[in-house]
Amino acid sequence: MPESIAQTRPLNQLRLAVIGTGKMGGILIDGFLKHNLLPPENILATVQHTNADRKGAARSPVALGTDNRAAARASDLILLCVKPQVVAQVLDEIRPELTAQKLVVSIVASVPTEYIEKRLAADVPVIRAMPNTPAMVGAGITAIAKGKLATPGHLETTRALFGSVGTTVVVDEKNMDAVTGLSGSGPAFIYIILESLAEGGVKMGLSRELATLLAAQTALGAAKVVLETGHHPALLKDTVTTPAGCTIDGILELEEGGLRVTLIKAIVKASQRARELLFTDK
Repeated sequence: MPESIAQTRPLNQLRLAVIGTGKMGGILIDGFLKHNLLPPENILATVQHTNADRKGAARSPVALGTDNRAAARASDLILLCVKPQVVAQVLDEIRPELTAQKLVVSIVASVPTEYIEKRLAADVPVIRAMPNTPAMVGAGITAIAKGKLATPGHLETTRALFGSVGTTVVVDEKNMDAVTGLSGSGPAFIYIILESLAEGGVKMGLSRELATLLAAQTALGAAKVVLETGHHPALLKDTVTTPAGCTIDGILELEEGGLRVTLIKAIVKASQRARELLFTDK
């Protein structure tokens, strides 16, 4: 297969179509622009209806329309951000405009690259990605898996794209549902934990503003220690937990409340739900 434009042309010269510019699509567009990955004139964004809320794209100086096919025709790289329930319709719509010279990157939950490749019925390279919402502040993490027609060059282009809004990891596609449950849904679970920590501070007399700041910065610092030291969280927990101290009493309450098991079960449930979203033809 000849090298595609997405492999040979510098990323900042590619034309990008964001198909389905909802919340995540808008977050990614804002991130790409903020980090000067692409000039705004190189980005085409689509929404379903003319009067649709532009959401994240509202603040971005990019062309916005409703014609998915025209956007795909004018672009080198097509970023699919639609819901699983409509992915078949959208793929059928843009299929005539896709060739081996283009690259399709899908962030559609649960839909495998094999399905997209078969639906397109052409030698179109496809890559599947799962970013998360902290991409809005450049702290996201995106798991990437390549389809059978994608090359290492396509993979590097995709990593550069999402690397502009955070960290990227390459995974086996069979693990993408677990990634969705952990890092895709995970921010919501973390926000609940932060809210609860802050409520505890309020209970003990802190102002809500101060309690929220303390909780958020504590979580940020703890996460940074894990990332930078590479130490297991259990080992780091032990460095905070002194004999007969206050931390061990707090941990006892967490264990009695089943926090550890509840969080594990939350990831399992979210991952199972991601698998259930898989679109199949009837």
